[in-house]
Amino acid sequence: MLLASLFLTVAAEAPQIDTGTPLPPTDYKVDVVADGLDHPWSMAWLPSGDMLVTERAGRLRVIRDGKLLDAPVEGLPAIHVRSQSGLFEVMLHPDFAENNWVYFSYASGTRRDNTLALARGRFVATAQGGRLDEVEEIFRAAPARDTSAHYGGRMVWLEDGTLLLTSGEGYKYKDKAQTLDNHFGKVLRLNADGSVPADNPFVGRDDALAEIWSYGHRNGQGIVLTPDGTVYSNEHGPRGGDELNEITPGTNYGWPVITYGIDYSGAQISPFKEMKGMAQPLFHWTPSIAPSSLHYYEGGDFPAWDGKLLSGSLSFNHVRIADPRTPAAAQQELLRDRGQRVRDVGQSPSGTLFVATERRNDPTGGEILAILPEQ
Repeated sequence: MLLASLFLTVAAEAPQIDTGTPLPPTDYKVDVVADGLDHPWSMAWLPSGDMLVTERAGRLRVIRDGKLLDAPVEGLPAIHVRSQSGLFEVMLHPDFAENNWVYFSYASGTRRDNTLALARGRFVATAQGGRLDEVEEIFRAAPARDTSAHYGGRMVWLEDGTLLLTSGEGYKYKDKAQTLDNHFGKVLRLNADGSVPADNPFVGRDDALAEIWSYGHRNGQGIVLTPDGTVYSNEHGPRGGDELNEITPGTNYGWPVITYGIDYSGAQISPFKEMKGMAQPLFHWTPSIAPSSLHYYEGGDFPAWDGKLLSGSLSFNHVRIADPRTPAAAQQELLRDRGQRVRDVGQSPSGTLFVATERRNDPTGGEILAILPEQ
């Protein structure tokens, strides 16, 4: 992927999305595929038709023939589980059919000394579900933290075989999002083995970590590549100011120097919403919807959503459908009537839309839902 130039001028102020006037939902029905999950965080589909589901509590589960298998996948490393920490994204290697590599992001360490990590292992299907062989940690964010919040942990493959990984700013380390000597508040780009691509934007700089692709982020909770090569990411703001961004290499996205949000206490974080050299979001959600995951909808059962971005909402318990080409347009909501926090949204290889939901502080309240046309 070619490196894009830095934003050197101040963009027009980003449009705000009115969360109170969404479009009425398209007719659809909901099938519960699995329940009883402990905060399901991410879904991936094997060529066999099995679905892999991560539970934040540190388990990787298998759904086979429409049934959640009892035994977790064996072979995961030790995972730090506390508050927002745990097991995050699961993603197959693009050549999984040949190499069986499964990638997963997670929190590693202890309460006072932990960090975001990325590992991979070769998946072996078994009658009980599966196991991971040859597990190896291929990346560990630096430095470690003593908090259990704002890890990021979302991933996407790029066309050149590299991957992007979002890394949060650990909540109380927000100022580090503006410096390049750490991985806090960044989008990172890695080769499939965890090494650094030679064309990353800060390679060769003594004052920067070479894995950094973009910076000035708060807590990236979704990242996606569209067919035209555009990378979009959403991230949590504080109280208001959740953002949808188009991610380009070397770019500073401003946090916490510029923001549309305020502190949870009501105090001002920054007086600035824009500044030279810092990119504006495509739009911001104020009040906050607490976006989670991001999916580019293509094909499938709902033609009206083709080319749209689907984001979960943890605050308002729905899936938000947005068109990045018309960022000020009203947005459509799905599933708000179920009262469940939406953690992940994705499509199976057949095009069916699936949603992973959770209930706050309920270790058995998670579900996997299939969204189907009402006929």
